[in-house]
Amino acid sequence: MTQVNRTNAIAATTTGAPVPGVNLLALRSHNAALVLDLLRTAGAEGISRLELAERTGLTPQAVSKITARLRTEGLAAQAGHRASTGGKPRTLLRLVPETGHAVGVHLDRDEVRAVLVDLMGSVVAERRAPLDLGAGSQAVVEGTAGVVEALLGGGAGPAPEWERDAGGSGEAGVGGVGVLGVGVALPGPLDHVRGVLHRVTGFPEWDGFPLRDALARRLGVPVAVDKDTNAAAFGLALGGEGGSFAYLHLGTGLGAGLVIGGTLHRGTRTGAGEFGHQVVQLDGPPCGCGDRGCVEALCLAAVARGDLDEAARVLGVGAANLVGLLDIDRVLLGGRTIAADPERFVRGVATVLAERARREGADRPVPVRVAPGGARTVAEGAAQLLLAPLFGRAEG
Repeated sequence: MTQVNRTNAIAATTTGAPVPGVNLLALRSHNAALVLDLLRTAGAEGISRLELAERTGLTPQAVSKITARLRTEGLAAQAGHRASTGGKPRTLLRLVPETGHAVGVHLDRDEVRAVLVDLMGSVVAERRAPLDLGAGSQAVVEGTAGVVEALLGGGAGPAPEWERDAGGSGEAGVGGVGVLGVGVALPGPLDHVRGVLHRVTGFPEWDGFPLRDALARRLGVPVAVDKDTNAAAFGLALGGEGGSFAYLHLGTGLGAGLVIGGTLHRGTRTGAGEFGHQVVQLDGPPCGCGDRGCVEALCLAAVARGDLDEAARVLGVGAANLVGLLDIDRVLLGGRTIAADPERFVRGVATVLAERARREGADRPVPVRVAPGGARTVAEGAAQLLLAPLFGRAEG
């Protein structure tokens, strides 16, 4: 299965308005992506060729050629018929999710989690293992590759008790699965275009390491690399989180993924989202980034001493700064520390935002809630780095 060229990947809408298509041989991949995305959003109910033509702006003949090719490749199948206003019933087509898969990897500072998702983005298998990001590049690359291979059926025997697949059977991976590629998300900063790490907070020895190319050579499949928070925010936006929002991830570190107007915001130098390193206390405690008084340092210190109320308050202060700067629609919380006591963190952050709203005379405070996806949020977003371009979905 050929991955759609990202240069030609144009975001398709799902609002019912026509999505511009072009009948040019050079852009057939773009047109196929438009059709595939509409098949995906139609779900099991399916969609007719006539509706595909109306929604894309392509000619019926072009749609017929594209859908015929998709059926030949196993990407599309008949989903039944629908009565028409005149003539014979319309044949409905649907996406065949199990035809292709992508792997998403969340490479954290102390563990690696990998998920296998089908073309609908549904998780069909999951595997995780402890892994020290400070163990050196060779050990990390081998450890990550080993988890991915086990997920895909390369490992022998059942998974340990602390691993599980999406169905809860405890068996490791799915054998004989072909994948579009592997998306890897990990703490930044990094260059997602070249797949090269910078001075990852707490691990400056990673500076300049070409992780994408190293993993691609080891696994023999395409690899994409991005920050954990960006991957999570991207996946959430694709999953239906509209408008502008901030995804705040509190785990072994603290960062943010920003979606502005439905588009992932990276910044001119792709450095946006280093949320944890805003200084809120001059001459405060040292942070792993080399500065002092960062939100991350204060928040993690509160977590370490068991004061989650204080950690939530500090997180709220940082979130309030972000809301005041960007005027976003909502704040989403995620990460293992949030998952340990989600109600406390939502309440603490919401309290700070409500106080700010009252001071400013705002009609209502910016809402706060836990991001959907739980522990898989980052890994699922990482899988979308490979999966989304197939459907013409721009990364932003």
